Amino acid sequence: MSSVNKNLSQNEGSAVPNAKAFKFGIVVSEWNFEVTNALKEGAVNTLVTNGALSENIICKEVPGSFELTLGAQYLAEFTEVDAIICLGCVIQGETRHFDFICDAVAKGITDLNMKYNLPVIFGVLTPQNQQQAIDRAGGKHGNKGDEAAVTAIKMLGLRNSFVQ
Repeated sequence: MSSVNKNLSQNEGSAVPNAKAFKFGIVVSEWNFEVTNALKEGAVNTLVTNGALSENIICKEVPGSFELTLGAQYLAEFTEVDAIICLGCVIQGETRHFDFICDAVAKGITDLNMKYNLPVIFGVLTPQNQQQAIDRAGGKHGNKGDEAAVTAIKMLGLRNSFVQ
């Protein structure tokens, strides 16, 4: 889907369930802090707006996006969160480093979903430049942190539809 002239954070589809009963972990990369901090603020605000209690949101920082997977695993193992949101930003550069990091993080997060049977959400921006990152971290294309939070809540709603 093209993001030209579109706010990607506008929720389309089913309603967002109330998040009051859930506990959330957020692991955020310190690298590209201007962007990742905006993603974190968006995620936290969206969780609270949808009913999550502030005391039920645990935020942890890791050095870079590559470390998001292990940070998420620590949250899964050492806390009692219902969902984990991974937030980072890897900007395309002149080397293949971008490809290796993005592939590793995507696979790692996917593996954690299956290993722990809980939503581990991929909220990692992969823009070509800094301006695209800013546009997707609260700028003209919305906030990927908002989207990741809504995804976490909706996945918990889906899970609960099977167990109730």
